[in-house]
Amino acid sequence: MAALLFDIDGVLYQENAALPGASEALAWCAGRGIPHLFLTNTTSRPRRQIRERLAGLGMEVKLQDLLTPPVAAANWLRQNLGEAAVALFVPRDTREEFAEFPLHEDDPRRRVGAVVVGDLAQDWDFRTLNRAFRLLTRQQGTVLAALGMTRYWQGQDGLQLDTGPFVVALQYASGIAPRVFGKPEAGFFREALATLGQPATESFIVGDDIRSDIGGGQEAGLRGILVRTGKFRPQDLELPIKPYAVLDSVADLPAWWQAHVSS
Repeated sequence: MAALLFDIDGVLYQENAALPGASEALAWCAGRGIPHLFLTNTTSRPRRQIRERLAGLGMEVKLQDLLTPPVAAANWLRQNLGEAAVALFVPRDTREEFAEFPLHEDDPRRRVGAVVVGDLAQDWDFRTLNRAFRLLTRQQGTVLAALGMTRYWQGQDGLQLDTGPFVVALQYASGIAPRVFGKPEAGFFREALATLGQPATESFIVGDDIRSDIGGGQEAGLRGILVRTGKFRPQDLELPIKPYAVLDSVADLPAWWQAHVSS
């Protein structure tokens, strides 16, 4: 059976409101028994809060059906960190996803195994960015763990810088290539598909970001369905990345699916 991966922000809701038809599309997906998972590059809040927000907008989602960069990073650190500490550059609420790991700030003498960088938004300043740089270069072997490489997102007052630009700054200064957890990294999509037990060739990603959602999904072997909501811009369709389908919104997914996927 074909599977669906859903982006969240800009696809299911925008700002503080559900997009028209989003809850109905999810109900259709669940009712048809289509294997699905929700992927988001959001690092400003933990899965618990994302689930609560969706529920408040009329969309019931199980916690285990949400894959976020902090969750993917924690899975990797659990297998690779050893006894080293983690230096977190993520919002306070997101720290709960890393509660099991020793933190550098609690024991500065401990070796830093990974510098984890998420979306600090207005909390980024020179002092904070320079602290991350110093920790990365203090000893060899420290991992630059990037919670996504998204360039920007659609805020209430316009486009805002996301995690990617700050990771690139740290990479340029330190010479350390990041290990990326989140879209458009192909491994993030593969982890989602492994969770579902579905092959990429039978799966679709529904997203509003031509690069992170559609381009990243295609690199992992999925077919991309671009929606004209969220951060979508008409000029996206002029890029070399060509979606498998373009829909006005996720509300159009059931009808499109019936016409093009269902037998």
